[in-house]
Amino acid sequence: MKFRLASVATAIVAAFSMMPVSAAEFEKNIMTGGPQGTYIQIGRDVAALGKSCGLTLNVQQSAGSLENFVGVRNRKNTQFGIVQSDVLEYLKTFEANDPEVQQAVRGVRIMFPLYNEEIHVLARADIKDMEGLGGKKVAVGVKDSGTFLTSSLILDILQVKAGERVPLNPDAALPKLLAGEIDAFFYVAGAPAALFKNNPIDGAKFHLLPITEAPLLATYTASRIDAGTYAFQKEPVDLIAVKAVMMTYDYDIKRNAYQRESCKAVSEFSSLILNNLDKLQKTGHPKWKDVDLTALPPGWQVGVCVKAGMALNYKPACKTPEAVAEQPDGNEEYLNLLKQRLKQK
Repeated sequence: MKFRLASVATAIVAAFSMMPVSAAEFEKNIMTGGPQGTYIQIGRDVAALGKSCGLTLNVQQSAGSLENFVGVRNRKNTQFGIVQSDVLEYLKTFEANDPEVQQAVRGVRIMFPLYNEEIHVLARADIKDMEGLGGKKVAVGVKDSGTFLTSSLILDILQVKAGERVPLNPDAALPKLLAGEIDAFFYVAGAPAALFKNNPIDGAKFHLLPITEAPLLATYTASRIDAGTYAFQKEPVDLIAVKAVMMTYDYDIKRNAYQRESCKAVSEFSSLILNNLDKLQKTGHPKWKDVDLTALPPGWQVGVCVKAGMALNYKPACKTPEAVAEQPDGNEEYLNLLKQRLKQK
């Protein structure tokens, strides 16, 4: 009897496993960043755009650019990730002579270049410039974050030897700076960054460092944060910025169902973003206004699924919300029918 029951159970499981799964929506994810960063807000804007089309996009928090790049390459159902362009340049620099980097970048493609992200260095007021970070305790971001790579590159290019490079993400670094436990911290984020807008910072004790050193302009773009962007910053600050880029993978529709569905998702969201950029600029994060879709990072190709969605005749398979009638409970229906029968007797 036990054997028969087990056989029946196995048959039921097998039958269900062969049933079509088209009723469930194909899972789609975008890797972004920390809870107060710009990436996560951009991801939420894209997800809202998808929702208006009946498409679900899960917005995933992450350590940042490096984790996002690896996620697009290796994480299942992760079709999108936002990455800093200096991370892309760093990978391209070492790709030719490093088999591990070659493997890491294989198949990863551009979706759209986005906006410039300002490189914020919030420091004690007595530290006047980047050179003043020498010998100080500086938070440089956590491993796998874009902030970590950027801060490391900048300090190395300028040959500034911090007393200690502390591996803290910006959310954790800010309270430590305010408490006097560190002297400064790096944060790469599109201004206005929620971390600086939503937390009280004393402008008499802390300020953003200017970053104008000429050696940095070979890799980064000169930028400025206007006075009043943050309540604690009363004067404009000249600094540098790096481009944020949305990345994807070059899915092969001939390979299998997963690759076809992922490619379709990339095409649909490419079309939605391209056709609704004006809407994103009006209702999304202010950085959408700075998006330059022509600013492609050198050495990287746009994905074939992206270009398919950019075609003039491409239309996303939007689903119109339909009210689903609530099904009555089976036993409740039985009892109602029974009452009707009994009344007739």
